[in-house]
Amino acid sequence: MAASGEPGRQWQEEVAAVVVVGSCMTDLVSLTSRLPKTGETIHGHKFFIGFGGKGANQCVQAARLGAKTSMVCKVGKDSFGKDYIENLKQNDISTEFTYQTQDAATGTASIIVNNEGQNIIVIVAGANLLLNTEDLREAARTISRAKVMICQLEITPETSLEALTMAHSNGVKTLFNPAPAVADLDPRFYTLSDVFCCNETEAEILTGLAVGSPADAGQAAQVLVERGCHVVIVTLGAEGCVMLSQTEPVPKHIPTEKVKAVDTTTLSVEVIYSVYLSINISLSDYYILWALVTVLWGLWPSTWLTTQVCPWKKCSRDPISSRQSVSGLQEHSLLIHTKKTCHLICFDCY
Repeated sequence: MAASGEPGRQWQEEVAAVVVVGSCMTDLVSLTSRLPKTGETIHGHKFFIGFGGKGANQCVQAARLGAKTSMVCKVGKDSFGKDYIENLKQNDISTEFTYQTQDAATGTASIIVNNEGQNIIVIVAGANLLLNTEDLREAARTISRAKVMICQLEITPETSLEALTMAHSNGVKTLFNPAPAVADLDPRFYTLSDVFCCNETEAEILTGLAVGSPADAGQAAQVLVERGCHVVIVTLGAEGCVMLSQTEPVPKHIPTEKVKAVDTTTLSVEVIYSVYLSINISLSDYYILWALVTVLWGLWPSTWLTTQVCPWKKCSRDPISSRQSVSGLQEHSLLIHTKKTCHLICFDCY
């Protein structure tokens, strides 16, 4: 049964521009000075529980950027599931198709992060793997009316493929993040993806090619385009990303400003803005941009950034042209982040 939001909320009455079909994970996070060796027990200095999962993270970031969003997912009928639904509501995300099940626990991710921002993560997908075609059929009207539909592989590949097929057949732009990657990915994932976004490790798994440089990423992207993808983005961490498309078949390396990593599951916003410039998205249609932002930036767990980023809701400054620089350190939740020059976020509101 779906866990619906408050009936009077405006987002329940309006069409969701961004629909995410994907995972919800409760993050059990331990901060340590270093990562443990095999068989070793070490002391950590901080612990907290957060809301994660690739799908939900992407959905939360889209909502915080101002998009009307809907999350199609499944959690357990347990305390983690109940808390997760409330978190989505607090982020103004429609939970009409956030299902609960007694047959599995809410998905969890056990995460260890060291002082350098490196991490070790073990996920137990739980209820995420029970999201099925019948659930998608109930959400079909919402999916078919969206501007963008995003999905990943933390739910079953069959469910993600069905979601892509449903969106594609209704003319909805599709963004696919093939993570965690599998070598024998169904060929239909490529042809149904308007934007196919993977990191260098996932590109290696999918293509069998070593990806250690932007040039290597360009070769891998070419293979993915030949398989049917319309636009391919291979992210390279500190090296930015490489883009390739059927209409622009020459690989384009988009570098980014070097930053100190706090956690390697996130990307610099400068990468996103550079991608925005390179694919020439019209300013009259922010929805594709929002969705692209969430694919590139949405791996950051949604409760680790406690300050709401709402550039459209709090002032009239144009978030695209804003180039105000804010330096220095500010504590967000239990992690420290250095705020750099940002082209998308209006720092008057941040």
